[in-house]
Amino acid sequence: MASRNGALRFADFGALSKRMLAPIEGYEKMSVVTLEEAVEPLVEIVPKVKRNVKIVKENCQEPADGLTTNESASIMLYTYESMPCEDSLYVKLNETLRSEQRKKLIPWFLYLRLILTALARLPSKRRFVFRGVRENLWADYPEGKTFIWWGFSSCTSSVGVLENEQFFGKTGNRTLFQIDCTTAKDIKKHSFIAGEDEVLLLPARKLQVKSYLDSGNGLHIVQLEELKPEYDLLEPVPVPVPVVKPKDKTQEKSQPIAAATTIAVKPSAGAMEKHFSTMQLDMNTKPRGQ
Repeated sequence: MASRNGALRFADFGALSKRMLAPIEGYEKMSVVTLEEAVEPLVEIVPKVKRNVKIVKENCQEPADGLTTNESASIMLYTYESMPCEDSLYVKLNETLRSEQRKKLIPWFLYLRLILTALARLPSKRRFVFRGVRENLWADYPEGKTFIWWGFSSCTSSVGVLENEQFFGKTGNRTLFQIDCTTAKDIKKHSFIAGEDEVLLLPARKLQVKSYLDSGNGLHIVQLEELKPEYDLLEPVPVPVPVVKPKDKTQEKSQPIAAATTIAVKPSAGAMEKHFSTMQLDMNTKPRGQ
């Protein structure tokens, strides 16, 4: 079962910006350094960040997906929940990503270079993911609206995770976001709490509200689709060089690792019905305003 703190990261939305912000850029020109070096400029911003680096690195001695220890640990550090939660790195980082003052991002450049390089090594594919918050946010997301989520967005591939009372629950005012996305990264093998089936949306994702359902009992469902922006809102990192590992000590030459292939998968109608039946939704509910 996920911890009580684990629920908070999935509900970290922040207010939608009423103005278009400048793209996120500059970090991509930095060199890739160790995680210890990357957080050095953040010591006065994120409490106990050096200690937290030591904690997550203990769990990254054999990283998955061909990542280095520093790359995997940079993702795990993002998912690490501090007490109080306001001291968590993800809270401080997302507040800065959502700020109009892009100069505030400069201390984060080394960390952004490391974590976004790590995430670039993980494959992207089309999938449906979910986010939920115990608030009624329907007024902020009318049908047809296009907007930007400037921060990282923690989602889950399993709707059942959100049903847990420590996350989303089954009663009271709630808003469930169902997101048809193409650039999400599966980080469950690099999350501090693996049981959350976490999928991470990168910063500066452009989204559009496709439909809205009021299913009763305080549950509002907002269906979103990720769109390709007209220009890069997040400057991409240089294409990472694959980490090549010999099969054995006697191997004279390492075989090149094939680049990950992005596969566009269109979820089936049956899969979608299963998701909605899990949440006991009434698909015949009339849209608002009718």
